[in-house]
Amino acid sequence: MAEEREPQRTPSTTVPRGDLGRRIERRRRELGLTLEELAFRAAMAPSYLAHLEQHSTAAPEAGTLLRLAGALRTDPTELGGGHVDLPPGIGQASRSPRLTELGEEECRRLLSTHGVGRVAVSTEAAPLIVPVNYSVVDDAVVFRTQPGTVSLQGLGREVAFEVDRVDDALSQGWSVVVRGHAETVTDPDAVRHLAEQAFSAPWAGGERDVWVRIDITALTGRRIDTW
Repeated sequence: MAEEREPQRTPSTTVPRGDLGRRIERRRRELGLTLEELAFRAAMAPSYLAHLEQHSTAAPEAGTLLRLAGALRTDPTELGGGHVDLPPGIGQASRSPRLTELGEEECRRLLSTHGVGRVAVSTEAAPLIVPVNYSVVDDAVVFRTQPGTVSLQGLGREVAFEVDRVDDALSQGWSVVVRGHAETVTDPDAVRHLAEQAFSAPWAGGERDVWVRIDITALTGRRIDTW
């Protein structure tokens, strides 16, 4: 297999702006592919692919980017970060969509260990939804926040928590909704346990030392794919 040419130092106007290397690696890991497997799919040398992943300023030619996007089941704009400021789901709907309800086991698998989800709470003024970095610990959704935040207005009552994934390139996606009782965790041993077991730290930073636990009482989900 012939080696790919070294990438140009000046970014091409056909390559979307963004940290291409990190996005290639993240998408590759999402699909469970090794460097060698992705290189085979994209018909390029593993050493060149490693170069792209390790150099955030790499700017491959348009044809190379197109092959990579196809091998990663996405599109060049998404791979290059061109959609970073746009909401997911801007792609066209599939011509033959299929909507299915997910079982509890599949919902728990998709909820997984951690990520970014949305907490929906009822307030005196109106229902509100806020994103949080969450983890799943001891079969409960947990996250850290700070006093006075919207998410704390749901304490002592049932709240909803939603997490989803959208694949614009394939017009596919899924969503999982949790319902459960929200409460703060104040016991020192319990707080220490959550700090040791939780995967995600709040992206917003700052002093966020209030732990909230949502015990899962109901779990539903849906998936959209194609026939």
